Amino acid sequence: MNDIMNEIATALAAGSVVPYLGPGLLEPDGENPVPATFENLAGRLSARVTVPFKIRANMTATAQYIENFKHRKTLVAVMKEIFQPPVAPSALHGYFASLPNLPLLVDTWYDTAAQAALADRKNWGQIQGVSRAEHRDQWVKYYRADGSETDEEQARAWETVLYKPFGSIAPAANFIVSDSDFVEVLTEIDIQTPIPPRVQELRSRRRFLFIGCRFRNQLERAYARQTMKRSSPGPHWALLPDEPTKNEIKFIQGQNIRRLDMTAADFIAALAGLAVAA
Repeated sequence: MNDIMNEIATALAAGSVVPYLGPGLLEPDGENPVPATFENLAGRLSARVTVPFKIRANMTATAQYIENFKHRKTLVAVMKEIFQPPVAPSALHGYFASLPNLPLLVDTWYDTAAQAALADRKNWGQIQGVSRAEHRDQWVKYYRADGSETDEEQARAWETVLYKPFGSIAPAANFIVSDSDFVEVLTEIDIQTPIPPRVQELRSRRRFLFIGCRFRNQLERAYARQTMKRSSPGPHWALLPDEPTKNEIKFIQGQNIRRLDMTAADFIAALAGLAVAA
């Protein structure tokens, strides 16, 4: 394991690894101010708007029901309420933000922990996925570190790009969350249309490190597969402390991802141990 950790730490320091963060970077059973799983978010949504019992554990279906029967504005308002509380960056957020070379950081949740961690970093910005229901002819929007909107040309000058494919509460409450939101993206994602050109460039020849992610369903696998498409052949890595499902095993084997049986806390502790040893 020390050899693998040394390999990862060296690659991270060189900027040749893309950290890919999921909601599981928050503690699912911890005292989080925001939901930390798809299922938990579905429960929070259905607690605010009554939805049929059979879909209450399904995030995308619950969001779609609210959008269909209460209007898109209601769905956005509820999402804003749920994700309004600030989330303190974890030790890993801080570690990634401190790296001298961090060309690309992917964060697939709606909170602002990653933005907060990057706040003191110079010359960075974020690219967020946006709902086609609200932005008919756009897949993404570009934001400077101060939250002001910009464009792809300006984003090319950033030393660090934070890519939020599902959107985020800040700065403009962009949310890809309902069935129709994801259908729009997944219909085109095989040909890479929803993936920003700058992200496609930055992932080239780089390896991926998945933390807080699972690959249990088509949505999780499709986003991971298509985001890392045409990157380095690997091997890549994924922290999967819980026993993977058969579908997850098949996916990580097919994508040349090595499973690390360790938690985020174990991982940061191992990194700290390497620093002490050095």
